[in-house]
Amino acid sequence: MESESKPAVAWSERVIRLRRGRARARVALAVLAAVALPAAATGLGLSVLRSSAFGALSAYILAVAVAALVAGTASGVGAALLSFLGLNYFFTEPRHTFEVKRPGDAVALVAFLLVASVVGALLARAVGERHRAERRAEEMGALNRLALRLLSEEPVERLFQDAAGMVSRLLGLDRAAIVADVGGETITVAEPKGADPRSVDGPGDEGSEEFPLGTEGRSLGTLTAVRRSPSLSNEERRLLAAFAGQVALGAARARFDHEIRQARLDVETNSLRAALFSSVTHDLRTPLSTIKAGVSSLLEPGTELSSSQSQDLLKAVLEETDRLNRLVGNLLDLARLRAGALVPSLTPMGVEEVVESVIGRLELVLAPFRVRTIVRPELPAVLLDPVQVDQALSNVLENAARHAPPGSDIQVTVVRFASWVEVRVSDRGPGIPPEEREHVLEPFYRRDTDRARGGSGLGLAIANAVMLAHGGGLVVEGAPGGGTAVIMRFPVRGSRPPRERDGRPLPAPVERRR
Repeated sequence: MESESKPAVAWSERVIRLRRGRARARVALAVLAAVALPAAATGLGLSVLRSSAFGALSAYILAVAVAALVAGTASGVGAALLSFLGLNYFFTEPRHTFEVKRPGDAVALVAFLLVASVVGALLARAVGERHRAERRAEEMGALNRLALRLLSEEPVERLFQDAAGMVSRLLGLDRAAIVADVGGETITVAEPKGADPRSVDGPGDEGSEEFPLGTEGRSLGTLTAVRRSPSLSNEERRLLAAFAGQVALGAARARFDHEIRQARLDVETNSLRAALFSSVTHDLRTPLSTIKAGVSSLLEPGTELSSSQSQDLLKAVLEETDRLNRLVGNLLDLARLRAGALVPSLTPMGVEEVVESVIGRLELVLAPFRVRTIVRPELPAVLLDPVQVDQALSNVLENAARHAPPGSDIQVTVVRFASWVEVRVSDRGPGIPPEEREHVLEPFYRRDTDRARGGSGLGLAIANAVMLAHGGGLVVEGAPGGGTAVIMRFPVRGSRPPRERDGRPLPAPVERRR
């Protein structure tokens, strides 16, 4: 068995010293009560009661009762014996001797001794029963509290630690440890907390006893109790078995919770795989079909196409190739996101530069719309990865173009707000209900509208992941007058808003139309 840690040894030594000190205190109290109370009764009888045998008898009975109540049966019997001797010596003729001449006095003394002993024993027993009842009530209360907590949502490790401390305090254990399998992991706790749980994991320790944790025939672990002196009583063993049963219920609950979470994760994983398969199948085949049809038309023998028709086909092939490239890029970004490899290479630059670049690159996608760009002057530079932000903004703009009606406005606003630089993309589409706005940031969540079928369900999710990696975030709101507004937030570090910096009013925003 491995050696115990220093905190555990110190705790064990303190418990033993405390227990020995309490035992010595109880013995001292019993002796003091057995001697001092009859002496006080003697003094009371001689000084106040004027040597009255009847009055002294009452005082001695009271002394015996008090000794039994204060220090238990042994003290009560000892006080009865000393009271018998005091009554004989000081109040029975001939006084100041232990000789008894009259038979009636002898009978009275013996009767007193018997009555005093019985009274002391009965009172001590009644007090002991009351203490045991209080202790049982305390133990039942502790069990009930533990049962209620084990059925709550508290972390099971903290509950086990509290259970070990509870049983240790109730029974005055040197150490207590709980080792339980909660499904997927083994939780090990010990009381005191500095103790090494492995040092109390078996009956090899002196005074160590194990109580199994099991439900429905399944072993989930053990509750180990160590008390070197005195040894555990049968009643204490029953209490420990009850505690072990409650802890077993908590371990079973934690195990069931783990199994439920695992089953739910499996269902979500399967659903995610199905969604991925469906999305990838459709969104890859659609541009491929268009590309194949366009190329086949160009290569079909005997087909005479005008220059404008050929140009249109080639533009369609180019658009679908770009679309396919973006979809593959999104899938790669998702894989990097899942692997935790979406780490931006940050460079200080203006967000408006990326905005202008993306709008220019997506000219064909945004051609059916009136694009309005509003940029607030004197925007601070922020730390960003231009490649990742380009991809994120492209996804947001393509999402707006997918759902906005042709000929409507798509507005892109770049402003400073508090400690953020915000890029706000607003459209005049059907909008997103408030209860779905958080879900559209989840991978593979799609919304089909009357105008367009939802995309792959990856664009906004990856844009949100990019913004989170930059220390910002993506917010979906309703746009004034209808539609959707997607806000990309970039944190501003080490600078204040222009109004706070120089006290001048903010310049008017610059608006550009395409």
